[in-house]
Amino acid sequence: MDLSTTSVMAAKAYSYKAESLVKEYLLADAYVSYTAMLGGILMCKMVYDITHLVSSFFYKCYASLTKAQKLEWNNRGISTVHAIFITFMSVYLVFFSDLYSDKLDGPVTFRSSNLSNITLAVSVGYFITDIAMIFWVYPSLGGMEYVLHHFLSLVSIVYSVNSGEGQLYTYMVLISEGTTPGINLRWYLDTAGLKRSKAYVVNGSFMVVAWLVSGSFYKVVI
Repeated sequence: MDLSTTSVMAAKAYSYKAESLVKEYLLADAYVSYTAMLGGILMCKMVYDITHLVSSFFYKCYASLTKAQKLEWNNRGISTVHAIFITFMSVYLVFFSDLYSDKLDGPVTFRSSNLSNITLAVSVGYFITDIAMIFWVYPSLGGMEYVLHHFLSLVSIVYSVNSGEGQLYTYMVLISEGTTPGINLRWYLDTAGLKRSKAYVVNGSFMVVAWLVSGSFYKVVI
């Protein structure tokens, strides 16, 4: 048996072992939430780096920002991506999936699925990352009120994932994250010196509509 054949067989063996480990541990029901949480943390790191890279090339004002402003600029990129993700998934699970349908037996407060658990676990990864960043540069990204808000959000989501209880109402609250992109864009425009621009006014109108829509969704379910 030549060296090339041996190398191919060894590579296949390692590949098989890696797939087995992934299926047995990372994607097993008992560990899938932890895997999703780690995925959420890695997503935050990736978005932070991409935001920094894109902003450096396409936004002239970025270079003139202070170190603290650049950190907050990149951090708001993370919160924007998370907000879009969790809002989309919350609307889908609550209004378009069959998870909370009246056709199913049993109270909706005790319903959960792999998808709903994975989605919340990704959000847990985000909140862990954001709390860590707040403490890292405290108080540049916010004071104790931000820490308290994130801590309470983290505890409630972790409980919902581990117990499978109250996920419907957790998702209804998370729909309000749909206003976060507008809030972040408002900060971006203000920081870039565009507070008097039409984009600033349009974004303000969008924020009002987003708040009204998210509030209407909550009332429909309640």
